Parts: sequence; structure tokens; C-alpha cells
Amino acid sequence: MTPNARSLFDPRVERFLIADEGEVIVDEVAKHWAAIVKPVLLLVAAVPLLIIAFWVPPQAWWLPALAALVLAVWGLWRILQAQMDRFVITNMRVFRVHGILTQNIATMPLARILDISVRRPVVGRIFGFGHFVFESAAQTQGLKEIRYVGAPNERDLTIQRVIARAGLRGPVRGTQPIAPVPQAFQPSATRHPVGPDEYRDGRRDELGPNDTMPIHL
Repeated sequence: MTPNARSLFDPRVERFLIADEGEVIVDEVAKHWAAIVKPVLLLVAAVPLLIIAFWVPPQAWWLPALAALVLAVWGLWRILQAQMDRFVITNMRVFRVHGILTQNIATMPLARILDISVRRPVVGRIFGFGHFVFESAAQTQGLKEIRYVGAPNERDLTIQRVIARAGLRGPVRGTQPIAPVPQAFQPSATRHPVGPDEYRDGRRDELGPNDTMPIHL
């Protein structure tokens, strides 16, 4: 495919970023190839119908030809729909861009995502795709379910990491929490100078930032 063709069928999701607020793309998810299997089968089915048009009586040739044309157009339309459908994860939100003649955009801030369920049917486990089901505080039309997501488990972890880094949830499972500072190393509320007799008695009082330890010769 030429660069011009790629730009023609690319929704160019970077146009929808809030660049002046520092929004960047973390992951752009195109449809898995499994999403176009049925449309490709429609295209294949149009071929024998077109061949039949040459074998039927002259008065009825247009019937199989019309059926082949309908299947071919419908299959190409579905393939183009899948190509123009993108799910985008940024450091601020998730959004979906889809549509051919009319482009639709559905957006959900990270703070509204309550849970993400990953459905992997048997065929999806074999070929490496799944479906995302979002639960949010205010459900956004178009983001309830994202179908045919490649590597769904890895992309689910990507979303969880982005949410955790934004401070909206705790750390992602597998990361080590920050250990609390031991009491012995925490700063004291009051500081006082330390005399030489206190060191000879073996007492370990805390030194202030401007205190010095006496040296006994």
C-alpha cells in the first residue's frame, strides 16, 4: 500500500490530542485482522455469483450480477470500517475514533474508568485477540465495548499502568510499594546540642544539622 493510500484510510488520531495540555499517545489500537474475516468471505462469495451470471438465461443475468455487486460493496465497506476504527490510550484519557463518511469520537477520562473486563473467546485465545468491556462512572456511548483488540492482556496492563501513574489508583500488581521510613531515621521534632558527657555515657541523641560531634584525644 502506498503512503497516499495509508493516509487516505488512516483516521489520523493525533489531530484529536490536547497538545497544549501535554497529552501524548501511549498506545493506538487498530482492529485485529480477525475483524475483517467475515467481510473477506463476502468478497469471496461474490466471485461465484458473478460467474453464474454468464451461465443463466440472458433475461436473468442481472440477478446474480446484482447480488455479487451487493456482496462486494458490503464486504469492502465493512473492511474500510474496520480500518478506520481506532482505540487510543493517552496519558489523560481513552478515546475511540470510527466512521467513514461521518466520523464519530467517543471519549472517557481516566478518572471515570471503574473497571475493565477482557473477554477472550476460544477463537480469540487461539489467534490472539479479545474484547474490552468498560464500566465507567458515566457510560460513554461508543466505549462500552471495544471489539477485536490484539494482545488484549498487554493492553489492559497498559491502561492500568497509565491510571496508576496518574495517581488515580494504587500501584499495578507486581510493583514494589515504597517502604516507610524507619522511625530511627525520621527527623526529630526538637533538636538540642549534645555535650561530651552524653557520649561518654553511651547515650545516642540525635545531632542537629549544625551540631558537631566532640572528638576526645
